[in-house]
Amino acid sequence: MAAVNARDRPQDARRSPRSAWTASQARPGIGSYVPLLWRVFALSAAVLAVAVALTVLVLPPALKVSVAGGEFAILVTSLGVILVINLLFLRQAFAPLERLAEVMRDIDPLRPGQRVPIEGSASEVTQLATSFNAMLGRLEDERQESASRALAAQEAERLRVAQELHDEVGQSLTAVLLDLTRVEQRASAELVGDLNEIQASVLASLENSRRIALELRPEALDDLGLAVALRILADRLGERAGLKIADRIEHDLPSLDHDQELVVYRVAQEALTNIIRHAAASRAELQLSRHGDRLELRIRDDGCGVDGGEAIGGGIRGMHERALMVRGVLEVTEPPEGGLEVALDLPLERQS
Repeated sequence: MAAVNARDRPQDARRSPRSAWTASQARPGIGSYVPLLWRVFALSAAVLAVAVALTVLVLPPALKVSVAGGEFAILVTSLGVILVINLLFLRQAFAPLERLAEVMRDIDPLRPGQRVPIEGSASEVTQLATSFNAMLGRLEDERQESASRALAAQEAERLRVAQELHDEVGQSLTAVLLDLTRVEQRASAELVGDLNEIQASVLASLENSRRIALELRPEALDDLGLAVALRILADRLGERAGLKIADRIEHDLPSLDHDQELVVYRVAQEALTNIIRHAAASRAELQLSRHGDRLELRIRDDGCGVDGGEAIGGGIRGMHERALMVRGVLEVTEPPEGGLEVALDLPLERQS
């Protein structure tokens, strides 16, 4: 019988309290039942007891064992020893199946690449574990493709809205400013102040539309690359919110494809936006570095952590979905010193 080693199963010691796939979620509505081990043992014990009883009954009188005195005690003791040995063998046979079920319950769908370890010779357990691993692979591939299609559609819609904001709304507001300037030249002195207030309001609306368009479609990412785009993002958000955001971005980072760059940028954008909206932090840090064949993005703050409000839940879920799109792993943790840390671990095998 194959052995599935529970010590080797994947562990997620840093799961987000809001996004982890808990054991209670993995076991919905399962009532109490008698384990298969004890059902098989009870059946085998009953069969053995019936066999002994029938043997005693059908023996000829000359060969029957006396049921009086020490012979009865020896018979019962022998039967008990046989049952104990049978239970030990059954427990050893069913232990890999129980460990396999435990490992399967601990699999986190938000952490791709996890597999059930397979050990020992071929058996029903190894076949079940192999089939389960194959199923995980198919689910991960389908989830990645679905996420890619959904996010590609989302980015296309963002681009369309950004272009409309820039071309339609931006040009219309610019035309209004020009008209107000011409009206101001012909207006009386008592109307100039009101016109200046209107111009300031229109100008603020124009700047807001440009900012929204920039957030929807980061031109710096396409024109200047990921590192520069992240620095611009940190500076712009920090200046707007009055928050000190330190960026620690390594030089000579490996080149990424468009999807990977977009995922890293969007995760950083969402994490920093969550900090500004919910964390009540005074300081944040953005770090991007390479560790072997992995690229790691870390964003930390000194705010109130996940107690900042339920509104961050959807944002964290969206970051998880984006990470899955490029086979990455996203972890959201609360460090002992306080605040929140968002870590995106991105594989670089696609660049080899």
